[in-house]
Amino acid sequence: MHGEYKIPGGKLVVVDVEAEGGVLRHVRVAGDFFLEPDEALEAVNRALEGAPADTGAAGLAARIDAALPEGTVMYGLTSEGVGVAVRRALAHATDWTDYDWQLIHEGPQSPALHMALDEVLTAEVAAGRRPPTLRVWEWGSPAVIIGSFQSLRNEVDAEGAARHGIEVVRRISGGGAMFVEPGNTITYSLSVPEALVQGLSFQDSYAYLDDWVLGALGEMGIRAWYQPLNDIATDQGKIAGAAQKRVVGPGGGPGAVLHHVTMSYDIDADKMLEVLRIGREKMSDKGIKSAKKRVDPLRRQTGLARETVIDRMLDSFRARYGLTTGHVAPGEMARAEELAGAKFTDLRWTARIP
Repeated sequence: MHGEYKIPGGKLVVVDVEAEGGVLRHVRVAGDFFLEPDEALEAVNRALEGAPADTGAAGLAARIDAALPEGTVMYGLTSEGVGVAVRRALAHATDWTDYDWQLIHEGPQSPALHMALDEVLTAEVAAGRRPPTLRVWEWGSPAVIIGSFQSLRNEVDAEGAARHGIEVVRRISGGGAMFVEPGNTITYSLSVPEALVQGLSFQDSYAYLDDWVLGALGEMGIRAWYQPLNDIATDQGKIAGAAQKRVVGPGGGPGAVLHHVTMSYDIDADKMLEVLRIGREKMSDKGIKSAKKRVDPLRRQTGLARETVIDRMLDSFRARYGLTTGHVAPGEMARAEELAGAKFTDLRWTARIP
């Protein structure tokens, strides 16, 4: 069995392993990481040999740490990362390059239709009728998008939203509220087979699915990193937030993962604060006093036009994994339009948690 894991901010770890009699056998770890001294690699292999096959990534990392020679130096490699690669091998996980990725980047659409497209396209990937898809959103109007489990009145100032003509919609994924305006936000969705994140914890899947965009930002001169659980940050502040939803496949079989990210290209912070109720408790665990200081837009950090930032992101993804331009199929759009009207513009959904 073969497993690979690109450590966020680090290097690729590759593991070949067999499971015989409930334990790991013939373990071989490789990759483009740096490790000193040379004999430390064999120590890693020996630590994993004979481990119970159901040992979690943390348990495997503990075995590795206990076996490493004194003074071992890892660069681009972590014991936990090796453990994750082992778990992915045992779970028969796939890799990004195993798929033919499709890009959808169409004209501006309503907030409710964007919510519906995420649900429909991810269900199509889960059913095997659509290839893994990267969809870049264009916003037809300003909006606040609240998480699936958030209280509407606790998150949104209804009077402020009405005053500024901002629609409020609820998405199917968890996480926090997003304030978006056309031209000021970069939003994208990844609809991927569940097999791509097999062997990863929920937290690790966020880092794994965000890694490509960290590389793209780095190519634009921005040193960004994944900040658990679902933020992308730089030394200037947060620039993006992610959310996920797992979709079960037909008949309860293997499904798909929706991973969507909203990046602040530019932001009207004063308007945002009039529309969102950002509580002191939420800010206190971020170590800051002002929501304005928490978000630092890409426009200021890159000096590039929004369209250029998007193009460079897509070029980076394409160079890594391949990317073919596609479209929302007529049947998919019809279902999304029906769902937008029946669910995402219905107050029974939007205010399901008042």
